[in-house]
Parts: sequence; structure tokens; C-alpha cells
Amino acid sequence: MSKLKIAIQKSGRLYEDSLQLLKDCGIFVNNGKDQLKVSVENFPMEIMYLRNSDIPQYLEDGVVDIAIVGENLLIEKQKKIEIIQQLGFSKCRVSLAVPKEIETNNLEYFQGKKIATSYPNTLKNFLEKNNISAEIHIISGSVEIAPNIGLADGICDIVSSGSTLFKNGLRETVTLLKSEAVLAKTSKLKDEKIKILEKFLFRIKAVLKAKNSKYILMNIPNEKIQDISKVLPVLKSPTVIPLAEEGWSSIHSVIDEFRFWDVIDELKEKGAQDILIIPIDKMVI
Repeated sequence: MSKLKIAIQKSGRLYEDSLQLLKDCGIFVNNGKDQLKVSVENFPMEIMYLRNSDIPQYLEDGVVDIAIVGENLLIEKQKKIEIIQQLGFSKCRVSLAVPKEIETNNLEYFQGKKIATSYPNTLKNFLEKNNISAEIHIISGSVEIAPNIGLADGICDIVSSGSTLFKNGLRETVTLLKSEAVLAKTSKLKDEKIKILEKFLFRIKAVLKAKNSKYILMNIPNEKIQDISKVLPVLKSPTVIPLAEEGWSSIHSVIDEFRFWDVIDELKEKGAQDILIIPIDKMVI
């Protein structure tokens, strides 16, 4: 039987979250961190643990069928690889940063300057697009130290919280692009593996939808049912269950995490009481 080959980072920012996503999708991996390839017993899949920088080439060559990888890496490697699902974790940005004593955030500061980076292609394309001429120093490793040792006037690197920049006396000025973990696939995917990929994608979407949603229950006077139903951003319509106390009902629905507090405030204004919020494990629509 054909097995879908998926690549994930052997180590790094995406490793733990990638394994957690597989687990949430019902795909259990016993071990394998010290192995290159591990088979999954309960799903037709093989996991390959690879160096982050190698994953785009493995995808392009068709050695692996799909991969969980940072979007910024695909952009940097300039590979024409299809992204089939944004995964919502390991969010970061590729940004320019300067020593904290430099007061300007203007991109023109970098005109004629030296910039240290591990993302030379991304930086080069950005500078050319903005008509900035700068000298690019390629560094693989701790880019943040470059200004402190006089190697560069600024850096271009990935930024998450910004704490690493702060510790090294730097501050973020210009964002080149925003990134997150994505599921990408090879253009050489064989037909017999497409159905396996569709099943895997179905599971991923159910997990992601649940993470962005909450199950909500509340008690309301019957005369308020119509008003409150209009507030709820439900999939179809809310579930209404009569309570033992005459004139009252319980409404059950699903609410979007990003609109949570705005909706809750409006529900309270319209008479909802005893509001209960419950996390959702999976959500199949």
C-alpha cells in the first residue's frame, strides 16, 4: 500500500508543534527523533525528519510528498512549491533591525550600509524592489551579533517576540514579510497518494477549525431567542433547548475565537445569562 511521505524538522522551532499537529490528527508517532524515517502504524504515512534547510529541495525533487515548513524558508529558497494549507503556528516575520541607538525607522537608513542576514535572497529582492543599494553579508548562525562586532550596520532575520533583538541591543524597524508554518506539497505527487493527502487535509482542517472556535452555552428568556440568535455567528442555526423553569431556554452554538469578547458583550446586553464556554477538540463541517 502506498504511503504518504511527510517531512518535518528534525529540530528547531517547528518540531514540537508539527508532532502535536500530527497527534491532534490521530496520527501517533512512537519515537523517531534520532531516525531519518519512521512509519506510522495507524495511517498510511511515513515521517522523514530532515534539516530545515533541506526540506524545500526534497519537496522539489519529489523525495517527500508533503512537508510542514516555514513559509519564509520556501520564499528564501525560491522554490516553486505549492502551499496547500496555512497551519497557524510558528508565526514570525522577516525584518530589518538596527542598533537601538539608531532613531530612524526609515528604510533609507540602509542605503550604502552593510546588512548581515541568513536570508540573502529575500533581502536582495526586497532591497531591489525598494531601490536600496546595500552590501549583504551572509551569515549562518547568530546574525544578531554582527552589529556588535562591527561586521554590519544592521541585520535581516526572523523575528517572533523580539526578545532576541532586545538582548543584543537591536530593535526592529522594517518588516519584509510575515510567515507561519504551512503544509506544502511536491509537484510530483503520484495519483495513488492524492486520496491519502485529501484524508490528511480533512483531519487538519477539522483540528484547525476547532482551535479557532469555542462551544458556547447560555440561558435566555424565551422572548429574547430571536434577538440573541441574530448575534451568534453560527454554522447554521443555534440549538434551543427548553429549561425546566418556564419561560427560559438554553441556547447552544459555536463562536469564533477572534470575535469572542465582542460577541459575549453583545449577548450579555441582550439578556443572556450563565454563559458557559467550552473548548472544542475537533470540528467537522
